[in-house]
Amino acid sequence: MRIQISDDHSLFRDGLRSLLTANGHDVVAEAKNGREAVQLARQHRPEIVLMDLSMPELDGLAATKLITAEMPDVKVIMLTASDDDASLFEAIKSGAQGYLLKNLEAEDLLAMLERAAENEPALTPVLARKLLQEFAKPVDAAQHAPSGEEPDALTAREREVLELMVEGVTSNRRLAKRLALSENTVKFHVRNILDKLHLHNRAEVVAYALRNKIV
Repeated sequence: MRIQISDDHSLFRDGLRSLLTANGHDVVAEAKNGREAVQLARQHRPEIVLMDLSMPELDGLAATKLITAEMPDVKVIMLTASDDDASLFEAIKSGAQGYLLKNLEAEDLLAMLERAAENEPALTPVLARKLLQEFAKPVDAAQHAPSGEEPDALTAREREVLELMVEGVTSNRRLAKRLALSENTVKFHVRNILDKLHLHNRAEVVAYALRNKIV
């Protein structure tokens, strides 16, 4: 897996690089601030960017928004010491594929990277529960669509895919197996759901569906 590390602490980058390379991953770039993180992502197009929350010049949230908007194929995972709920919620809203704490065990981090590669949200059970509880809260009707407009209607098949995603079945392989479809067909339906709901990734889709009670 091609990975970019974005963190302003050189010792942390060194340790993380050693862990990743020892487990067969390719660290293609290292950024020491948010602005550099965006520039290097443009240059190297990594599969995953591990992004610290607090960095100079441009913070992790702002860098994540730029990367996910410009390069939707690049998955950003926040890797931070902050367990603040507001930071978690904002990271997912910014397009992050996951949110992990730096005190995570090495084997758990590696497992989460594999989940992200399968297009599943990279969240520990505790943080996933916090996220679902937050986004399950009702909001005003005017806030339903992220762009301020009503989303396009989902087809019956797209709604079926969405229901499974809310249940926790989020990888293309597992969705295809449950629906007896090809993975390419599942990808097509997921892309349509993202486009119609004006969202960036599957974590946002699940949160949106819960918050707006559309399944």
